[in-house]
Amino acid sequence: MSKETSGNEQSIEELQSRYSDLNTRKIQAETNLDNAKNQLKSLKQQAKKDYGTDDIEELRKQLDELKIENKRKREEYQKNLDEIEQKLAKVDEDYAASASDSSSESDSE
Repeated sequence: MSKETSGNEQSIEELQSRYSDLNTRKIQAETNLDNAKNQLKSLKQQAKKDYGTDDIEELRKQLDELKIENKRKREEYQKNLDEIEQKLAKVDEDYAASASDSSSESDSE
């Protein structure tokens, strides 16, 4: 308990000061609540605009679907890069082999 509320008798000035402090806190809390409500409203509007819904469960479902699709695309991208590397390695091998054949033919002449 604070000194002010410990059971000691308070003067009217102290009580008025406590009331004023509490009233200020109430006004701040109401202002914060209003700001939070306005922000929520704005975010819901943005979600509807961007994703077609403001329903949290539907948004979670869409997020999960996006994650799955992103994983699939990343795997496909990795696979494509692996294939390109393999083809380039084959080209390098073929080039090295043909260069080796050419130089051995030149040496034998």
